[in-house]
Parts: sequence; C-alpha cells; structure tokens
Amino acid sequence: MSNTILKTLQETKDLFLPAIPQIPQGRYVHFILMRETESFPLFQTDGTLNIIRVQAGLTHGETISRLVMFKRKQTSPERLRGRELLRYFGLITDSGERACEYNSANFCKQCPDCILYGYAIGNEGAEKSKVYADSAFSITSYEESHKALSFNALYEHGTMTQAGTTRSSFGEQDHVVPQVFFPAVIALRDPTYESFLYVLGNILHTSRYGAQDSRTGAVYNHLVATVFANGEIFSNLRFTQAIYDHLRDEQQEGKESNSWQTPLSRDKVLGGAATAFNILMQTEPVFVARAVEGKEVEHLRQEVTGFYQKEAESNKFLSNLYEATSSYAGKYGARRTGK
Repeated sequence: MSNTILKTLQETKDLFLPAIPQIPQGRYVHFILMRETESFPLFQTDGTLNIIRVQAGLTHGETISRLVMFKRKQTSPERLRGRELLRYFGLITDSGERACEYNSANFCKQCPDCILYGYAIGNEGAEKSKVYADSAFSITSYEESHKALSFNALYEHGTMTQAGTTRSSFGEQDHVVPQVFFPAVIALRDPTYESFLYVLGNILHTSRYGAQDSRTGAVYNHLVATVFANGEIFSNLRFTQAIYDHLRDEQQEGKESNSWQTPLSRDKVLGGAATAFNILMQTEPVFVARAVEGKEVEHLRQEVTGFYQKEAESNKFLSNLYEATSSYAGKYGARRTGK
C-alpha cells in the first residue's frame, strides 16, 4: 500500500487488501453517486432515447416513464478516461511490450484497465470485471427530462445553400435536458488502496457521457457517500425510487396541489439522496465496516482531486498499480506462467 494514503481514509486503511486476490474475499466498496446532466446528452439506442416504464417511488405507486442510462454508457467513458491516464504516463502504449488495444483481441491482459474492468477474448482468455455497475434511471419522468432539438448541416460559409441548391440534411432529435439527475451505485470488489483510488479517480475525471460526446454530453458526478461492506447493497432503481418518495413528500408538505417543480433543486436532490441512502442502508443485510458521508465525503473528493493534480504522485501511484495488476496477471490471469 502507498505510504501517502489520504487523510480521510486513514481509519479505513485496514479495509484495503494488500494485493488483488484471485478468489472473492467478500469485501466491497460502493461509490454512491448522483450524475447530473450539464448539457444535452444522448443516452440512446437505435437513434432514440432509452426509456422504461417503472413505478415512480417505493411508496408512490403510480407508473411513469423514466430515462435510462445503461451500464455501459457509464463505465465505458470512465474506463476510457483511465486508459488515457495510463497512456499519458506511458504505462500502456500503442505498440511494443506494453501495447494494449481497447475492445479487441489485443488487450494486454495485465494493465489496471484489463484486470479491474475485465476483458473477454474468446479462447485467448477472459478476466471478470471487479467493477460492478448497472443501469441508472432518471428521478424525473421522461416527459420532464427531454427536449426535441433541431439540427442541420451547414456549408463552410454558414448556410445550407450552395450553387442554388439547398441541403436536406436537417431534422429533429430528442436530447436529455440539463439538470436531470441519475442516481447510481458503482461497486469495486476486493479493493486495494491503489485500485480504489484508480476507480474513484476515473469517476471524478469523467465529464462526458453518451453519444456525440465530442459536442455534448456534459455530466457532473456528485459523490454522495462511499461505503465499505461485506456484500452488495441496494440497486440503482430502488435508490432512485426512494429519492423520488423523499422529494415528493418534501415538496407536497403543506400543499394541496400535486405540482412537481422542474428542474429539481440540486441541493434538495443531494439532500434527498443522503436521506434515502441512510434509510435504505438500514434494510440491507450487510455488515458496514465504514461509511464516508456528509462533510467527510466532500473532504475525500477534495483530497482525491488534489492528489490527481500532482503529476509525480499520480505517476508513482499508477506505476505501483500497474506492477500489482501485472503481478496478478502473471499468477492468475491469461498471462500466467507455466499454464
């Protein structure tokens, strides 16, 4: 373990394993997140936004249509951000001994990305992901969370007409609007200190999700809590429904109308998420070894942010993590010797 463990985690250091194990050890760290859209992202399949009809809340039993942010729409951008950082420090390359090609038969099978997020290459081997994720659902309904936006394709001079001919390449497409909230839980199984810092860093680093992310898709990841437990906890849908109940009850308190103010207040959503988290954790059949929440979780976020701002420390920590995942691959993975 690194000698520069973050101050917020000093009391948590015994919960980290000294090395990545082959067999599950029943240790999980959960990152409780609130993903907030800050532009007009596209979470879509086959050209349309992903939606599903589900119960609005745990106690509010009406059915509504919700936007869905599929699991790969969350983990893929975070995984790619981590790979960028590994490539920045020369820990993976495009050719040579450390070459690693994403989503191909040429995964290196030993870097932090391959070992923590997993890969499958047919007969060439596979590694199960140690990062658990699932689809996230919008708190507000589809009708309140999207907008149809027009688009066109201009010529270089700024219009759609050239030589008397007008292009027909224009249309309309549904986008998720800003300030839509997607509660999400990401879990890391059997964390070492370095793997914890890597996965959390990827979440905090990533700011664009969905299709057309070079032009839109800005999302801010609020860290609501971090929980160390001996099993998995509640689902994203249950978390979303519990938050919905809290916000509806709070908004309707002392009111006769059934209005639902959108966009939702960021502070109220984050407060509702913290309340729902504590209520749900009381019903979970797991032992909680440590929960980082409230002001403490904000200190953790600030510490992780400050850590990544120091290039030398980031380089050292990622190099240590690379050595750890390479060692794991040599003992248990597809690159193990003497197989």
